[in-house]
Amino acid sequence: MLLVETFPAGPLQCNCSVLACADTKQAVVVDPGGDLERIAEIVDHYDLTVCSIVHTHAHLDHIYGTREVKQAYGGQICLHRGDAFLYDGLAMQCMMFGLPSHAVLPVDRFVEHGETIEVGKLVLRVIHTPGHTPGSICFEVIDEARTIVFAGDTLLRRSVGRTDLPGGDAKALQRSIRERLYTRSPDAIVVPGHGPSTTLGEEAKANPFVRA
Repeated sequence: MLLVETFPAGPLQCNCSVLACADTKQAVVVDPGGDLERIAEIVDHYDLTVCSIVHTHAHLDHIYGTREVKQAYGGQICLHRGDAFLYDGLAMQCMMFGLPSHAVLPVDRFVEHGETIEVGKLVLRVIHTPGHTPGSICFEVIDEARTIVFAGDTLLRRSVGRTDLPGGDAKALQRSIRERLYTRSPDAIVVPGHGPSTTLGEEAKANPFVRA
């Protein structure tokens, strides 16, 4: 059984998710953009142990709370190596948005396409989807009742991530979505980096930017 809590966090309202194996109480925090208090409420309510802090990419709004979560609960910081330059450049990103800066903690594990991250009895599969950033990744988790894809800013409800920032590539983004997302179960729930959830099937038919 998979427990999932998703909420908008931080100054840019990134969708942060806490997901956990109900049997073992082991948990992963996805894209902690801020709001440690809300994360703490969820972790404490379910009596969870944070094993990993995973990132769909390393833009400011998806990593701004990483240091706080790590210091409070531990867990491996996971990222694709393609976004190391963005992660290490958090201070510059903060300056661009006029936000207070803090030093990043080292990445504990660089993950690659096809690798898995274990969360108790559950498994998160890493899907490399470059385009929004070079190291953008999605995480697919399957339990008995459903498939969920944590898509970051690669795929949003009726939209896609912008590609005009450093490392963005519009053609790569379209290819990633068509070849690595739309080829999966159309019933898969998509938890995007911002805004409401959707499904892969809905987006394949109705997304105005990238259709199957």
